[in-house]
Amino acid sequence: MLRLTFSVLIFMFSTAITADAPDGYDFKPLDLAMQQAKQDTRLLFVYFGRKDCGYCEKTNKQTFIDDFVHEQYSENYILAYVDTQSENKLNLPEEDLTEKELSTRHKVSATPVFTFMTPKGKVIYKMRGVQTVEDLIKADRKIQQALSEMASS
Repeated sequence: MLRLTFSVLIFMFSTAITADAPDGYDFKPLDLAMQQAKQDTRLLFVYFGRKDCGYCEKTNKQTFIDDFVHEQYSENYILAYVDTQSENKLNLPEEDLTEKELSTRHKVSATPVFTFMTPKGKVIYKMRGVQTVEDLIKADRKIQQALSEMASS
């Protein structure tokens, strides 16, 4: 019985925390997302996460499941996911970096981190840690309002 309980616990922990980009969203590698953002003249929403990140998984399950968040972020931004532990190469406009190196450059030491960037990669707003539905809606409104003000001036 003890062996069965131990096996169940190992299974639960090995499958419960496997954070990646949230399901149902069109998250791309950053280099491809930057190309599309430039082509579409839209901002990037970049999710810095990693496998085995409990806070990433919590955000995925409690926040990214919201229909309004899904609709707004899919419509307003080009979505990118960066695995902060990955050695995958990104072919960025001015240099090639691994996702891990890019994360270090952006001072991402704990995940998740969410950034809004220009198509050229300039960070315009950054949020750290678990984000609620309200946090993401508020951030989107703030960004959209700033864009509207810039367009009208």
